[in-house]
Amino acid sequence: MSGRRTIPPGTALLIATRNAHKALEIRQVLPAAFHFLTLDDFPGAPAVVEDGATFAANAAKKASVLAAWLAERGKSSFGSTEFRPTVIGNPQSAIRNPQSRFLYILADDSGLEVDFLGGAPGVHSARFADVASALRAETAANSPDAANNAKLLRLLEGVPPARRTARFRCVLALATLSPSSAEAPIHPEAAFNPQSAIRNPQFPCQPLLFEAVCPGRIAEQPAGAGGFGYDPLFIPEGRTKSFAELGEAVKNTLSHRALALAKLSRYLGELAHSP
Repeated sequence: MSGRRTIPPGTALLIATRNAHKALEIRQVLPAAFHFLTLDDFPGAPAVVEDGATFAANAAKKASVLAAWLAERGKSSFGSTEFRPTVIGNPQSAIRNPQSRFLYILADDSGLEVDFLGGAPGVHSARFADVASALRAETAANSPDAANNAKLLRLLEGVPPARRTARFRCVLALATLSPSSAEAPIHPEAAFNPQSAIRNPQFPCQPLLFEAVCPGRIAEQPAGAGGFGYDPLFIPEGRTKSFAELGEAVKNTLSHRALALAKLSRYLGELAHSP
């Protein structure tokens, strides 16, 4: 497989989240050859402002900024004890691996797109109830799920089922950091180009993107106690129940994130077994 490297022993994958549930979901899908980390292993990691116009731009920016920050640190610590990852899932022994020489950074952005609303809430899905405040503040907190759902229902009031089509979209961004990356000059301010998301020849850690959608429609009222976010309102295509009613096991075979992770997993599996 031209241009691809076999995953070396000790390769680490940093999942760019502090959400333990999301990290576990990702670990269960991706190849076991990795040593998995989260942002909890890097408490000094910079907060990334998600100000892109698309999910791809936000995911690529998060992966790029974190890769630049890690590469800058790596100029003095790559392969040293500072870079040895804790293997997530074994807090008792806090396993360390001194052989780690490569690091993948995985970031994601996702949300809901409603056709009748011109694709909204889109990148503002988590802050939909108070988008104006989110646009004014660089670090605005997410709106409560109930408030986001209430606003969505209000905007769709009286809209017939046939015009309530929507989709969840997820974009994963995978950046690679290696000793050669750490030795290269880093230009943090130039690392992210919102027009092209990842096309910057000066930046050595350009991420690959993996995108998937889950089509469906918005119900006229919430149903189900499971899930989170817009799950009580979203009925996936081919189903009659909402994600919140279907439960995690079914959702994890249909969801936008599960489908994007499946694409990423195939890529990493091929990478792991390439000659």
